[in-house]
Amino acid sequence: MDRRDRRVLLGRVAGVHGVRGGLKVESFTEPRGQILDYQPWTLRHAGAETVRRARALVREPRLAVQLDGVEDRDAASALIGAEIWVRRDQLPTPPAGEYYWVDLEGLAVVNLEGIDLGVVDHLFATGANDVLVVRGGDCERLIPFVQGSHVREIDLAGGRMTVDWDADF
Repeated sequence: MDRRDRRVLLGRVAGVHGVRGGLKVESFTEPRGQILDYQPWTLRHAGAETVRRARALVREPRLAVQLDGVEDRDAASALIGAEIWVRRDQLPTPPAGEYYWVDLEGLAVVNLEGIDLGVVDHLFATGANDVLVVRGGDCERLIPFVQGSHVREIDLAGGRMTVDWDADF
């Protein structure tokens, strides 16, 4: 899949709002209401995908939206738990030195000695720093995503990341 066609998870439907099809949304953007800037949304739920546009009903303290085509509480209830995805190209370019996780996934990872460690499968957050999950061969490595220390170079165009990490770890 072309990197530009990738999707980014930005939130999920957490409940219903009112009787006219409004939805409570848990947004993963900061600030919370910024999720509305990235339209249309692809909703993934129960093995199906639908594309919808949303408008804000309430922004604070909880985000509530009205989706095109969702007109009553029953239709809204059927969407509880749906994930809200957008195309990667809908998001702004991050500042220099910052990256969307989706842009790092799939990069080849080599260490300073040029040894191939595998490919970035995914990342996860911890209290201290984010962690790269690198899979290669029979091995899975967890590498702290600390730029300058463990992560030395990221070449998105070349599809490669260089890390200061021992191949035996």
